[in-house]
Amino acid sequence: MSEQNSNLESLRYPIGKFVFPDALSEASVTAWINDISNLPDQLIQLVDGWSEEQFLHTYRDGSWNCIQLINHLIDSHSNAIIRFKLALTEDYPTIRPYKEQLFAQLADSINAPVDQSLLFIKLMHARWVILLNSIQKVEWERKLFHPESKRDFTLYQLLALYAWHGKHHLTHIKIAQQN
Repeated sequence: MSEQNSNLESLRYPIGKFVFPDALSEASVTAWINDISNLPDQLIQLVDGWSEEQFLHTYRDGSWNCIQLINHLIDSHSNAIIRFKLALTEDYPTIRPYKEQLFAQLADSINAPVDQSLLFIKLMHARWVILLNSIQKVEWERKLFHPESKRDFTLYQLLALYAWHGKHHLTHIKIAQQN
């Protein structure tokens, strides 16, 4: 891999690419729920006092700006909550993918006031954590099917993925802050 490609890859995946967990671990579940619980406050603290111009910074050429990243977290994590609920209430549901690149271009992803977006994430994650903490050990093995990736996901794997996802984009915003 060339140095330029390596640098691009490290900007795209600053905490590394997601790796699916092998087995169910109660300690991991607790840690990942804490990651999801703590994300809104970490995000709010990171951007506290930012100017409107700072929210337009990007973490690399051609990437989403910080406001789009924040609103992407809303889109992605609201879909995550629905996916968890479907897997908890239906037998092996097929979830509906969405076009996140196009969502990021919609008016609410570009023009929503940042304070509203941050409040939305805080309240949404608070409710999500209530749901996550209610899941019984056997329920973490419940599955859903993702037609775009053509694979099954357990709730345990989804939890790991979304905990990683929050850290992934929080790190993108930290990088953009330095640009």
